[in-house]
Amino acid sequence: MIIGGLQKNTLIDFPNKIACTVFLAGCNFRCPWCYSAELVLPEKILKQPRISEKYFFDFLRDRKGLLEGVVLCGGEPTINKNLLEFIKKIKDLEFLVKLDTNGSNPVMLKELIDQKLIDYVAMDIKTSKKSEGFKYENVFIEGIKMQDIERSVDILKQGKVNFEFRTTVVNTIHKKQDFLDIAKWIGGKNIKYYLQNFRAEKTIDSKFENIKPYSRDFYIEVIKEISPYFEICQLRDNF
Repeated sequence: MIIGGLQKNTLIDFPNKIACTVFLAGCNFRCPWCYSAELVLPEKILKQPRISEKYFFDFLRDRKGLLEGVVLCGGEPTINKNLLEFIKKIKDLEFLVKLDTNGSNPVMLKELIDQKLIDYVAMDIKTSKKSEGFKYENVFIEGIKMQDIERSVDILKQGKVNFEFRTTVVNTIHKKQDFLDIAKWIGGKNIKYYLQNFRAEKTIDSKFENIKPYSRDFYIEVIKEISPYFEICQLRDNF
């Protein structure tokens, strides 16, 4: 497991908790609009400064009583076979754990939930299953299937852990119809769904650095139409 970064304090990444964020390197998706290339592309991961597990756990011990939780993001954390053991060490220090995931490893997701090792999950929904433009499968590397994503959605909707779905909205990738299709797919009672405005910076595919985000009016229109499918449907405002 490669720890590629540590944000020592965050008030926004773990709902209602004071937390730190750990960035785990490596990903099985290749989203061209991703702005974390240093955690995704192998050639960039090699050059990325690393943080030792000893440093990280010493940091957590020093922050006991000050921090409430740890956010695990990436990259994609669930590609690490020793993730369960890593989280157990965090839980042994009595911190809450939030997992950010693309949903590509439903087996590990279910095990983490069944063992009560995670307290909150944020799962990215990249686009709709019916998209006529950019296909979900376009971001998969070898071995990932759409069924994996669908299974993770179903696992979370069982309600055994607090969770949310979220989509980073990219002009030229997403159309209004995609969000209507997503709502019909993942929507339901007690479901939280957040839209996040795309930031055009240091993207894996440099072409996306020139893409302008959708207007606020676009989000208002979309949220108005899909809100009936969710308990909470909001824009995470980063304009």
